[in-house]
Amino acid sequence: MKNKTSSDTFVSIGRRVIAREAAALELLADSLDDSFAKAVDLMLGATGRVIICGMGKSGHVARKIAATLASTGTPAHFVHPAEASHGDLGMMAQGDVALILSNSGETPELADVIAYTRRFSIPMIGVASRPDSTLIKQSDVALILPKAEEACDTGVVPTTSTTMTLALGDALAIALMEHRHFTPENFRDFHPGGKLGARLSKVADLMHSGTELPLIAMEAPMSDVLIAISQKGFGVVGVTAPNGDLAGIITDGDLRRHMKGLLDMTAAEVMTANPKTIAPDALAETAVANMNDRKITCLFVTKAGNGGPPLGILHIHDCLRAGVA
Repeated sequence: MKNKTSSDTFVSIGRRVIAREAAALELLADSLDDSFAKAVDLMLGATGRVIICGMGKSGHVARKIAATLASTGTPAHFVHPAEASHGDLGMMAQGDVALILSNSGETPELADVIAYTRRFSIPMIGVASRPDSTLIKQSDVALILPKAEEACDTGVVPTTSTTMTLALGDALAIALMEHRHFTPENFRDFHPGGKLGARLSKVADLMHSGTELPLIAMEAPMSDVLIAISQKGFGVVGVTAPNGDLAGIITDGDLRRHMKGLLDMTAAEVMTANPKTIAPDALAETAVANMNDRKITCLFVTKAGNGGPPLGILHIHDCLRAGVA
């Protein structure tokens, strides 16, 4: 019974915390105004980088915002305000835009960073909860966090305030990303590793090409086709027209359908014409979906994905090994 009571209490606390932070995020969304748009415009106009600073918990949030911006097409990096006073101010330059985070707006370690931006005319976006704070008064654009209670009953642990700051950073990043028409293909350039990188792999990254391609001419006898299928190991062969375009494919199913007199036929007589192909810059995930829909295991790759000379071949096993499917 004691354990049950403790469990219920912990769940109740967890729900209270999340409810308070969710309510704070709604306040933040409602509070956004022209200052938010001005902040986005400042970042868009930067010829350098977005420099993000914060101390303590705000510093941890600043690192995450910098990482999100950098991975979505906005060059950015984090500068620790304490290290800035000992040489890292040199990481900031004209052409940059500074995004400074401080819930109180009076964090002492930020003084040198703020002064540096003023001295060298580096545009500064301040994020704080107090409109009358030093940070906000010195900022070119001020983003005020709405008044919201921290998630703890003592009201002193940075929880709700850091959640709002993090969400504000995400909002800035997505606004910039959508304005730049940043695509999944662009995103993949910054995320080549892990499951995410696998999902965003392109067909060209995984396909077989050159001498690995199983190709045969239309006039080739089926005895040559059988040898090509066996040697290449894809269970399929592409049939090319005299101009080099992919005219058709021959699969195990085609062989079974033409068993009678098979060796007396040519590749053109047995092939399935106008096969489905895919472009090399298509996502491998799209290729897997196409193969699953058609219940096939291979796709030939052509320049535009709608015919032309074969550039490569993609087997579903290649996608599985890469972690795409």
